[in-house]
Amino acid sequence: MQEAEKIYQKDHPDFKLEITEMAWDDVQQKLTTLAQSQDFDQLPDIFLMQNMATQKNIEGYPDIFSDYEKSGIDFSEFPESVVNYSLYEDVHYGLPFDAGTSIGAWRTDFLEQAGYTIDDLTDITWSKFIEIGKEVKAKAGKPMLSSTAGASDFIMEMIQSAGSSIFTDSGEVNIANNEVLLKATEIYKQLVDEGLVIEVNSWDEYVASFTSEQVVGTINGVWISGSIQTATEQSGKWAVTNLPAIDGVDGATNYSANGGSSWIISSNANYDLAADFLKSTFAGSTELYDTILSSSGAIANWIPAGKSAVYNEPVEFYGGQTVYADVVDFGKKVPSINTGVYYYEGRDAISAAVTQIVGGADPAEALKSAEETTKFAMG
Repeated sequence: MQEAEKIYQKDHPDFKLEITEMAWDDVQQKLTTLAQSQDFDQLPDIFLMQNMATQKNIEGYPDIFSDYEKSGIDFSEFPESVVNYSLYEDVHYGLPFDAGTSIGAWRTDFLEQAGYTIDDLTDITWSKFIEIGKEVKAKAGKPMLSSTAGASDFIMEMIQSAGSSIFTDSGEVNIANNEVLLKATEIYKQLVDEGLVIEVNSWDEYVASFTSEQVVGTINGVWISGSIQTATEQSGKWAVTNLPAIDGVDGATNYSANGGSSWIISSNANYDLAADFLKSTFAGSTELYDTILSSSGAIANWIPAGKSAVYNEPVEFYGGQTVYADVVDFGKKVPSINTGVYYYEGRDAISAAVTQIVGGADPAEALKSAEETTKFAMG
């Protein structure tokens, strides 16, 4: 935002931003309180919202939002899958900011010990991944991946890559009879049983698992790259590619997402100024995205940013790969899904089901229970 302010000030020298940094949970609590009290004059002009929370807030608290229909922003310049997080009844309520596009990041030196390169992990299926993973583990002595026990982000990435969601387009729960979800949980259990995924107990342990060379790599939103690159001594030993696709699913892809956020213009905003500022910066300035890429590691959802010289520069840490341009291209191919209003409740129920399945429970029964739990949370 500070860099966006500088860029906008070039043509609007009197423009100033007052920026407040606040954890997402605190933002959500404040939004809920202001919406319930109808105290809208306390809303900031612009605020950042987690993509997965947008549908619930639009439906639950519509009065805190201004729409983007008069902004002049070209939303076709953003991935449809990301735009749809904040599209409600065909009206745009959010401007995509940071990318949550999923990547597979792998240690090329460990792959080479088993005779593989990053190309061997590109555009493959999960069955092929398991085949490769077994050989890598046998020859390099390391599992392929780690995952935080009791979390379902990995599963959610898998099902989105196949164009599936835990909610139907009409908002009904789609867990118990979701064949893609069932396949994803079975794949995950096989990965654990084969020793290709190790489960850890905390976020710190998860990051340490790949930065301290306990595993070969990780699959997550591209924002995980910031954590990967803290291991500066590993520069040149990493490469990035897309995700394995789920076998036997029509339309399954090698692309998904986890996380990301969008800018919201509040109902209390100086609308014309707020919209023009965002249109001129986050929806119109390659200079902005070039600057924040190097200064803060924020990777654009705005597709034209991927064409800039900065985005196409080789990244030494990733062996000279043009990672950032590649990720912007990945983002265009992520399937669009309906996350539903009760995404977080459904995700938590899936997390509990995955824990049960890994422990030996019948997958179909665990998912049936997860659906019942989600429906109960929905009232």
